[in-house]
Amino acid sequence: MTHTCCLILGKSPRSPSLLRAATTMRIAIIGQSLFGQEVYSRLRKEGHQVVGVFTIPDKDGKADPLALEAEKDHVPVFKFPRWRLKGKALPEVVEQYKSLGAQLNVLPFCSQFIPMEVINAPEHGSIIYHPSLLPRHRGASAINWTLIHGDKKGGFTVFWADDGLDTGDILLQKECDVLPDDTVSSLYNRFLFPEGVNGMVEAVRLITEGKAPRIPQTEEGATYEGIQKKENAKINWDQPAEAIHNWIRGNDKVPGAWTEANGQMLTFFGSTLNDNGLVPEGDTLDIPGASQPGIITKVGLVLFGNDGKMLVVKNIQLEDGKMIPACHFFKSAESTTLELTEEELVTAETIRDAWQRILPNVAEIESSTDFFKSGAASVDVVRLIEEVKLQCNGLELENEDVYMATTFGDFIQMLIRKLRGEDGEEEQAIDYVGSKSCLLQKVIGLADLMEEHQEELATIEAIDSGAVYTLALKTHVGMSIQTFRYFAGWCDKIQGTTIPINQARPNRNLTFTKKEPVGVCGIVIPWNYPLMMLSWKTAACLAAGNTLVIKPAQVTPLTALKFAELTVKAGIPKGVVNVLPGSGSLVGQRLSDHPDVRKIGFTGSTEIGKHIMKSCALSNVKKVSLELGGKSPLIIFADCDLSKAIQMGMSSVFFNKGENCIAAGRLFLENSIHDQFVQKVVEEVKKLKIGDPLDRATNHGPQNHHAHLQKLIEYCQKGVKEGATLVYGGKQVSRPGFFFEPTIFTNVEDHMFVAQEESFGPIMIISRFPDGDIDGVLQRANATEFGLASGVFTQNINKALYVSDKLQAGTVFINTYNKTDVAAPFGGFKQSGFGKDLGEAALNEYLKIKTVTFEY
Repeated sequence: MTHTCCLILGKSPRSPSLLRAATTMRIAIIGQSLFGQEVYSRLRKEGHQVVGVFTIPDKDGKADPLALEAEKDHVPVFKFPRWRLKGKALPEVVEQYKSLGAQLNVLPFCSQFIPMEVINAPEHGSIIYHPSLLPRHRGASAINWTLIHGDKKGGFTVFWADDGLDTGDILLQKECDVLPDDTVSSLYNRFLFPEGVNGMVEAVRLITEGKAPRIPQTEEGATYEGIQKKENAKINWDQPAEAIHNWIRGNDKVPGAWTEANGQMLTFFGSTLNDNGLVPEGDTLDIPGASQPGIITKVGLVLFGNDGKMLVVKNIQLEDGKMIPACHFFKSAESTTLELTEEELVTAETIRDAWQRILPNVAEIESSTDFFKSGAASVDVVRLIEEVKLQCNGLELENEDVYMATTFGDFIQMLIRKLRGEDGEEEQAIDYVGSKSCLLQKVIGLADLMEEHQEELATIEAIDSGAVYTLALKTHVGMSIQTFRYFAGWCDKIQGTTIPINQARPNRNLTFTKKEPVGVCGIVIPWNYPLMMLSWKTAACLAAGNTLVIKPAQVTPLTALKFAELTVKAGIPKGVVNVLPGSGSLVGQRLSDHPDVRKIGFTGSTEIGKHIMKSCALSNVKKVSLELGGKSPLIIFADCDLSKAIQMGMSSVFFNKGENCIAAGRLFLENSIHDQFVQKVVEEVKKLKIGDPLDRATNHGPQNHHAHLQKLIEYCQKGVKEGATLVYGGKQVSRPGFFFEPTIFTNVEDHMFVAQEESFGPIMIISRFPDGDIDGVLQRANATEFGLASGVFTQNINKALYVSDKLQAGTVFINTYNKTDVAAPFGGFKQSGFGKDLGEAALNEYLKIKTVTFEY
């Protein structure tokens, strides 16, 4: 839509004091388009009588939407091709208008010249909508000029029609922010259309109540610009990048800013400013008059202003009218034509019928039939997209898909490629998941695909992280699948609450809360459970309706990349899930600093967690959840089931080679069972098979990387030096690879390094405590800044509950260990972080709560 104002309007001589209040009025609607239709419908709902609708003649056999709506309601509709001739009103037209006895003319969108005799005829005169903050941008194409001038504020005016050019007294105005990349369409759809309709209805309401003001327009700041036409839309390259960007977006979609290049006229659409200062690589495009050549890149056509700054154009329309992605400018047209299956031929005929309904003036829809040259307008693009969605199982096209495939043959080829999932060459673009039920199905589909590829994922995980295959299959991959299935169930169950607010007066209030997605989330995952940690965070993030950027650990990116491939196959829209491998200092830091990222979910060390928290605070106070280091205590009392305690005690330390955030960092054994426990553990450790993680018989695989192996060796050396007893292990296995022996230390005192610091490896740290000293061992167990997990083994239920109450940790295991479940919240206390993964609580990490209060 390019302009929404009447070109010549009349002036009412009436003053506010002469307007008498009324409950409803007899109204004549003069205008057109969906905007006019919506104003018409709203005024009828307000109880007003629309005595007549005056709109434009049918175009190519199609009536205007306003006419169609009025005819459906049996309201008289007039389609005058003109209201005056040689500057004088046509008597027969004025007579037909006056016969209706309208008390007010409402002009929501009018492209015709309305004579003064009509403007001044009603008792209450005429009001008109104009899409600018008058007196700025009087005249047509006001939205275009708002953008071209780079205005920071936009809006609309409802004013009393006069005999000037949008110079009548102002009735009401409303303003909005103009965003840096707004186009005519986005500004219109976001604010000028919906709020404009509300404004017109409000204006009529003020008139009926006798409260409508008349505020004379000042000439201060007044501007007038003519209608934008194609011949006037040529780009002037001798200006800064921002001015060129404003010119392009101000002419998008009509008439289109253009330049001469490559021997033809090129029209540019979809401009954004590139403020990162990095000049991308690509093929150069010489543009006469430009300060330097453009560059065809993967993201579009990069253009330069005379200040050296850049902008990026997404789409280019060629001289023959065909629109293409700018990134494809130098690519030859696709030579292969799809051969349609019988089912696809049926689909094509169904869509052909839809084209026929939209283009009734076309005798027969052929492959060469051009949608727009056959009379289609922007409203028909919306209708065609809805037809496709209805006929093609919910397939959602973008407006640009229609503009880029304007002939029926090209449109069907494009449509079938999308239905087959063969449009993968297009650039990634942000596209938010639509309905909650759609999201639920996508997440379930993703879980199904992960299960279908579980052996491949387990193999990749074993190769990448060193996890033994059997564990990777059951835990790394198995729990990942369970996590997505669990959170899929939450997709359509996120809801707010209704709250009585009894203290507010008057006590006629309705207060409710809404839970909304945070926005773009950064997910930074560790190297010990690459896929599972990704799944814990990503599943909750997606279920809450967010988009996300996943940064896998630099040393374990492979399953994240495979996961990204599966999201595409699952039909999750492009741009929703993004995987960005790289170093934490570069990629992780950028995510923490980026102002568009609204949440960081991090699992890793306490040191890095503190740094991320600081960056999140300094950047934009983004939301953050941290699952950090641990030194989890495991207290084993003499009255436990000893055989189970030995089995679970070993698992608490050696599970996943000790590379486990909740691994028991220190075992406290009651004196009377200490020696027996240690003896049995040593016997069992000697039975572990260390070797190739892909060997199904292997119990204990290699550590993740060389630096970590060296850290474990040094850790054990410090323990021996401080006086702890090395009972078993403590060194690298004599074989190729980063294999480290399962290790057992006893006689560990509270002050020792190994008693206080996390090893994150297969090292069991054992300390004694006197029989019956429950409070003493609890004090020692809690004497740490970590509080991720903990455990207790006893068959005395009172003792178990007492100890679980006193342990300062986010998770307490009783007579078990490592038993996490997708439905149970997981997260730490103290310097082990805050926020939760898993369970309903995890959703709150990726949601924000909005409170809405009505007074009635």
